[in-house]
Amino acid sequence: MTEGDEAGAVTAANDGFYRAFESLDIDNMTEVWARDETVRCVHPGWGMLQGWTDVMASWERIFDAATMMQFRITGTEVSVEDDWAWVACTENLTQVMNGQVIETRVQTTNIFRKRAGHWLMVHHHGSPIMA
Repeated sequence: MTEGDEAGAVTAANDGFYRAFESLDIDNMTEVWARDETVRCVHPGWGMLQGWTDVMASWERIFDAATMMQFRITGTEVSVEDDWAWVACTENLTQVMNGQVIETRVQTTNIFRKRAGHWLMVHHHGSPIMA
């Protein structure tokens, strides 16, 4: 694959992550993550979660509390280096949680690793944009 093809594949993996997020379905979310103890996740306002079990449990908590999430991703920058890639972007999120509509913006870095020909997420870090 050329560098441009790899960047396109990483962009598709990142889009798949947000489709899984919007689906509020843990089975969809498990498909986009590497399944091992090296994965890490930092949700806005949370501490770092380490390992497959804790990361997936966090998604279940989020999905249980939400009835709708819709993302508009902007400012996407993709970098690829061998079998590692990272995506920096802004999540413009509309969500319904506990019956309330909430609009937020989150600056995000998603890190992917290519395993068996597939780009899988190994790290997600979201920081709220306050202004």
